[in-house]
Amino acid sequence: MSDYLRRLPIGQRISTAPLTGDALWPFDADLETVPLDEPQLPEPARAGVGGVDCPNCQPASEWAAWQDERWVVRIPREPTGLPIVVVLMTRAHHDLETLPPQLTAELGPMIQRVARAIAALDDVGRVHVNRWGDGSEHFHLWFLARPVGMRQLRGALLAAWDDLLPKVPQAEWERNRAEVVAAIAADGGEVLR
Repeated sequence: MSDYLRRLPIGQRISTAPLTGDALWPFDADLETVPLDEPQLPEPARAGVGGVDCPNCQPASEWAAWQDERWVVRIPREPTGLPIVVVLMTRAHHDLETLPPQLTAELGPMIQRVARAIAALDDVGRVHVNRWGDGSEHFHLWFLARPVGMRQLRGALLAAWDDLLPKVPQAEWERNRAEVVAAIAADGGEVLR
């Protein structure tokens, strides 16, 4: 076990003071963390390792919205609390540390392409880009649309606000989804649904 892991207060609750005193903290009541679990070493494999039973490789993915020969854009069918949530991912099994040079060179322009498409929506004030890669072997980035004027939602807790805010009406979500996909497809690729 590493020195870092040995220093963690396993089995104990951690003080929420560093977050609860922040102006962007979304909760008013006192919260308590759950006790830290023991580390899982070695870590369990992520979904689809080596392409075996990979849910992201299924051509009829529920979230599939756009693709080209190397990239896929996924957008949930069901609304969330933000104007739109988009995932950009590689079609092949890679991680950030193993992206081939061609994909690495395309990554910056793809991030800009997706972010511009989202930022063009009327209700979007800013586009946050996040990498959480613990669930799937495919490299993927999450794009979260902060609602215009809602400066309280700035920062790392935007993902929490997405779960807390009322869901966007289905018709509005579908319109936002269609506009984002059309804007991304304007530069090539294939609209999937």
